[in-house]
Amino acid sequence: MDHADIIIVGTGHGGAQAAIALRQNGHEGTIAMVGRERVAPYERPPLSKEYLAREKPFERLYIRPPAFWEDKNVDLRLGHPVVEIDAMRKVITLGDDSQMSYRKLIWATGGDARRLSCPGSDLDGVFTVRNKPDSDRIMAALDAGAQKAVVVGGGYIGLEAAAVLRKLGREVTVLEALPRVLARVAGEELSEFYQAEHRAQGVDIRLETKLESITGEDGKVTGVLLESGETIPADLVIAGIGIVPSVGPLIAAGASGANGVDVDEVCRTTLEDIHAIGDCAAHASAYAEGAVIRVESVQNANDMATTTAKSIMGDKQPYKAFPWFWSNQYDLKLQTAGLSIGYDQTVLRGDPADRKFSVIYLKEGRIIALDCVNNTKDYVQGRKLIEAGISPDPAALADTEILLKSLL
Repeated sequence: MDHADIIIVGTGHGGAQAAIALRQNGHEGTIAMVGRERVAPYERPPLSKEYLAREKPFERLYIRPPAFWEDKNVDLRLGHPVVEIDAMRKVITLGDDSQMSYRKLIWATGGDARRLSCPGSDLDGVFTVRNKPDSDRIMAALDAGAQKAVVVGGGYIGLEAAAVLRKLGREVTVLEALPRVLARVAGEELSEFYQAEHRAQGVDIRLETKLESITGEDGKVTGVLLESGETIPADLVIAGIGIVPSVGPLIAAGASGANGVDVDEVCRTTLEDIHAIGDCAAHASAYAEGAVIRVESVQNANDMATTTAKSIMGDKQPYKAFPWFWSNQYDLKLQTAGLSIGYDQTVLRGDPADRKFSVIYLKEGRIIALDCVNNTKDYVQGRKLIEAGISPDPAALADTEILLKSLL
């Protein structure tokens, strides 16, 4: 049986950063990074943006050049999913039935794209956007002549994919079951702006619209049937309806967790010597008033990885990293600072018609988050207001003549 002092399961942002941070913090023992994908760690956000649009080749997505891992003595075990954990023996079993033992285990598997469950969801031409093979399959379908696309889900992944498909000249319809896009993550002002923007770009956005089934012929998608009875022709369907945390082996081994896997302030699970980081790790967030949440972002994965590496090396500093996100659609750069969970007031700063504005979220008068569209200055200065925990005059927040930093 092979052994590694530290085994990292998952080759995304969190797994890669965990290995990097362990070496940076002086770990000299063996590190093995085990992942089911067959390529070295790479960036995921471009998969629904620049990579899908063919604006960035895959070679530019590597988190580090492939030779880096050998230089740092990190053993990459690619193409090997972990199917079982024996937490008592400290042994993992891989998909080929081989086993590895460890001293410490870092679980950084993220999540799997949630798949459609309606009739026809297994037809050729139905895709998700979560990894390189997903995007490659979509590009192959486009190359084969797919012209009419239906995107199910009006969250960031769905809207980013819709923007790319429109830039590539395809007909695009977006189906959103809720009354507005981005309803789970943003206020009405931002939702209305993106709805109008996509419609101006030629996207047919259908709100409060649910999918009944996907129709096909000879095993291939031909359209989508709505609950209303209408059929929309399609030869390409993309599901952007969230993720399912990849924690099955952990939970089966006895780890606590209902939505992902529960971790403490230094990312330890309830299983001895097993940490979990990134999209799959449910933690108490200081930026959500201590609520236990999962945060699906590169920032969260990277910062949790650093917290975990330091903790393993004896520097147990609680995870308190500031949450931030971004989304690129058309020529719009959205930057989000903080978490808007539980907001009770919004302030619109600037005019959306100018395509440069911010939405500021407050709870009991205190700033908790900002969504900044083409407005990096507000994003940078607004972060400091959130971290300071201040409660400024809403009228001052709305006045673009007043710099946010002056309200500190």
